Amino acid sequence: MPAVRPRHPVAAALALLLLGAVSACGYGSEARKDPAAEVAAKGPKTDGLDTVKIGFFGNVTHATPLIGLQEGLFQKELGGTAVKPSVFNAGPAEIEALNSGAIDIGWIGPSPAINGYTKSHGKSLKIIGGSASGGVSLVVNPKKVKSLDDLKGKKIATPQLGNTQDVALLNYLAEKGFTVDATTGKGDVTVQRTENKVTPTAFQQGAIDAAWVPEPTAAKLVSIGGKTLLDEKDLWKDGKFVITNMIVSQKFLAEHPKAVEAVLRASVRTNAWIRSHPAEAVKALNDKLADPQISGKALPADVIGPAFKNTDVTDDPLAATLRQEADHAVKAGLLQKPDLKGIYDLRLLNKVLKAEGKRPVDAAGLGND
Repeated sequence: MPAVRPRHPVAAALALLLLGAVSACGYGSEARKDPAAEVAAKGPKTDGLDTVKIGFFGNVTHATPLIGLQEGLFQKELGGTAVKPSVFNAGPAEIEALNSGAIDIGWIGPSPAINGYTKSHGKSLKIIGGSASGGVSLVVNPKKVKSLDDLKGKKIATPQLGNTQDVALLNYLAEKGFTVDATTGKGDVTVQRTENKVTPTAFQQGAIDAAWVPEPTAAKLVSIGGKTLLDEKDLWKDGKFVITNMIVSQKFLAEHPKAVEAVLRASVRTNAWIRSHPAEAVKALNDKLADPQISGKALPADVIGPAFKNTDVTDDPLAATLRQEADHAVKAGLLQKPDLKGIYDLRLLNKVLKAEGKRPVDAAGLGND
């Protein structure tokens, strides 16, 4: 199950490719349809469905759905059932869409998944698989911050109050002895919630001194003079922590398990293709991110290359790290201690993994049994 990071083949290939666009990953409240991703449906319908509606973000940490759509791997598994994608800029909006039936399956960060599950008292969603690990860094202005000891009195951006990176930064600062009010962001360090698409400009203008952000925003900050002071991988056992999960509405899972299984099989096969075709995967990711419905802006190889290499695709949802991330949110005062028992249903994923000759994954005591 280990998350496998595309390594040496990528570096050489990237130098030879003029790579396309990648999203600056903003955070808003609306989803956009992605018509370019709708590969023609052919063959028998899965579970008798006309469509399966999926949701994801337009950034590097959602490489699995982006690349899978670009390469037609999701449509291949669903046959005559059309894939209907929607692109989101924020976790809460995606949870709302899942709850309303606007999407059936989504890729999302751990914090909104936890919040969605707990607010519904365990009735809205299930985490059914992993997607990505890593891809988050603390990038600083090297003229203002030379070491981690220099953070006191500085302004550090995170994407959104209570989002996964916000919780991670608050937890890190607390462990280092800094006092910060989680809600206001004020204290020994100022945590300034800033949309990822705005963060590079704020960084260049000196409005922030650093940022704890996901890819590709972290790589973009480095490309304009920032320095990676801390890779969040270094804070986790074996360098692995969940950054993107797969979720499904419980209603859809109960009514259409064959469709869910088909999407999981597409995800697993997409991840395998990414690992075995790293250079092609980078290009496919950029081709999809360059779509006007997602970003429409091309980023150079010195941004997309490091961003892709810093993000690991994984079938394993890394359940133990989700429990830890929930504990961090509780300690920060952003979440009451949640009951996460039953948040995972990994039965279909493990069925797919067995058929693919891969090891089963574990729910760390947070599954149905």
